[in-house]
Amino acid sequence: MRSLFGNLHTPSSLSPLSGQPPGRPARGSGLFWLVVCLLAGWLQAAALAWPVRGWSPPGLAPGEPSGWLQIGSLSLLVLALRHVQQLRQGVWRTWVFATAWLASTFWWLFVSMHTYGGLPAWLAALAVLALAGLLALYYALAAGLMCALAPRSRIQQAVMFAALWTLAELMRGRWLTGFPWGAGGYAQVDLMAAWAPWVGVYGMGAIAALLAFALAAALSALGGWMRQGLFPTARRPGTPDHLRGYHQRGRAMAVAQGLSGAVLLVVLLASVLWGDAWRDQGQRDTAAHGELRVWLLQGNIAQDQKFEPGTGVAQALRWYPEQIAAAAEAARGGGSQGPQLVVAPETALPMLPEQLGDAFWKPMLQGLSQPGASLGALLGLPLGSYEQGYTNSVWGIEPGTAAASQSDGYFRYDKHHLVPFGEFIPPLFRWFTDLMRIPLGDFNRGALAQPAWSWAGQRIAPNICYEDLFGEELAASFQDPATAPTVLVNLSNIAWFGDTVAIDQHLQASRLRALELGRPMLRATNTGATAVINHRGEVTHRLARLTRGRLEAVVEGRSGSTPFTRWAGRWGLWPAWVACLTVVALLASRRPRRRRARGA
Repeated sequence: MRSLFGNLHTPSSLSPLSGQPPGRPARGSGLFWLVVCLLAGWLQAAALAWPVRGWSPPGLAPGEPSGWLQIGSLSLLVLALRHVQQLRQGVWRTWVFATAWLASTFWWLFVSMHTYGGLPAWLAALAVLALAGLLALYYALAAGLMCALAPRSRIQQAVMFAALWTLAELMRGRWLTGFPWGAGGYAQVDLMAAWAPWVGVYGMGAIAALLAFALAAALSALGGWMRQGLFPTARRPGTPDHLRGYHQRGRAMAVAQGLSGAVLLVVLLASVLWGDAWRDQGQRDTAAHGELRVWLLQGNIAQDQKFEPGTGVAQALRWYPEQIAAAAEAARGGGSQGPQLVVAPETALPMLPEQLGDAFWKPMLQGLSQPGASLGALLGLPLGSYEQGYTNSVWGIEPGTAAASQSDGYFRYDKHHLVPFGEFIPPLFRWFTDLMRIPLGDFNRGALAQPAWSWAGQRIAPNICYEDLFGEELAASFQDPATAPTVLVNLSNIAWFGDTVAIDQHLQASRLRALELGRPMLRATNTGATAVINHRGEVTHRLARLTRGRLEAVVEGRSGSTPFTRWAGRWGLWPAWVACLTVVALLASRRPRRRRARGA
C-alpha cells in the first residue's frame, strides 16, 4: 500500500538517499511525514524572525533570527527525503515543506490584500497559498533531481543537496523578476555573520543546507546504531553471501556518514565559537570614512489613511515639514552637533511635487537654504507625469539646490526593482488587481547602479522598499571604489502589512546587506523598523515600531570593498549559478548507472 508521503508495507527501492538495501521496508507512515514536513516548514519560517511575541524558546527572542533553528528544520526535510521510496514522494514532501515555509513567511500579504485591499478573506488566503505553492515548485524540482541523481557517497549527497537547494533559492530570487523574501540564508545573519562578506546570503544558505544534510545523516546513523544495539538483526537462514556483504557495507557507510556529519558539525561549532576572530576578515579591505549625523523620520501614518486627503495626506504634509524645519534649526544652532542629514521614508510625501504647490515647498526650501544650516534632506515621493509615466523616487535636497528652487538640480533616485502587483501588474493579472481597492499602477523602472549622492563628505545610496533584498543589484554600484557608496539608506513603507513579523524580517535582510557590502544601512520607515545598522550588521539605534518620532544617531561611513562586492558587483550572481550547476553536473556524472537484468 503506497501513499505520496510514505508506505505501509512496500519495500524501499528508490535511490542511495534511502540508505536501505532492497527488501527493507521504509520507515514512517504517510501521515507521520506529512506532519513532519508541515512542522519543519513552519519552523523554517520562524527561524527568519521568531513570530510569537508572548513566548519564545530558550535562546530565541521575538523578532530575532535563529541559524540553528533554520539548520535543524531543514534537516527534518532531509530526513523525510531519506525515507522515500519513489521520486514523486520526495517531490511531494519537499513541496509541502516549502509551501508551509513560504506561506508562514509572507502570510502578512493577506493583510495588504484583505485589510487594505478589500479582497474577501477566503480569496486573499487562497492567493497567499497559491503564491507559496507556485514558488515551492522550485524546491520540489530540486528534490526530484536529488532523488533521481543522488550519488552513493553521503558526502557527495550533502554537497549535491546544498547545490540543488541553492539553485532553487536562486531561481526564486531571480526568475520572473524574483521574490527572495525569506531566503534561508537570512536566518544565518548572526550565526554565520563571518561568511556574509565572502559568499553573500545564497552562499550562507548553501552552507546551512550542507550542514542540515550532515545533521540528518548523523541523526540517522545514531538511530541506526541505537536500533542495532537494542534489536540486533539476526541473519536469516539461507541469506545469500552477497546480501550479507551488502549489509556489512551498509553498516560501514553508516559509520562513515556519522563521522562526516560530526566533523562538519564540529567545524560549524568552531566557526561560531571563534567567529569574532575572523568575522572582520571579509571587511579587512574597508575603512572608516568619517561620521554622519542623521535624523531618521517615522511618521506612523496608518495605511488606510495614507492616501486620504483629509487624514493621512494632511498628517504627512504637516508633520514631515515640521521635522525637517526642526532639523534645519538644530543644524544652524547645533554647530558640530547638529544633524547633517534628515531622511523621510518611502512616499512620505504622497503627492506629486506640482500638486503640492509653492505654499508647501517654499517654507521647507527656505529653511534648508538658510545660512549655517548645513543640512541635506532625502524625501520619498512619486515623480513623473501621465505622459511620461511615474516613478517611485527619492529626492536629495541640499542648501545650494534648495536656494535655487529648481528641482532639476536635486539628486534623484528612481526605484529599480519594482514590486509585482504593487508597482507593476504582470501580464494576465489585471483582473486580480482590479478586485482590490489599492492605488496600484505600472511604474517606470529606474536604472541599475544609479550614482550615489555626494553630501557631507559621504556618498549616499538610497534604495526603496524591498530593493535591499537584492544584494547583487546593490553591489553593482561598487564596481568603481572611487564612486562606491559609503552609506546605504533604505526608505520603506511596511504599513501595508500591519504590525506583523514583516517588520522584523525586513530588518534582518537589511542587516545582512550591511554585512555583505561592508556599509552602514540607515532605515527610515513609516511604521518600522526605523533603525541604524553599522557595517558589521549590528543594530546600534532603533525606534519603537508603530510610533511617530525621529531617530537621532551618528553613523560611520565606510569605503573600500568586500569579496562579495568584488565578484557580485562585476558578475552578479552568475558565479553562484555556475558553481552550483557545475557541482550538480559533476556529481550526477559519477552516479553509477543501473544495469539491466539479463534477458530483459
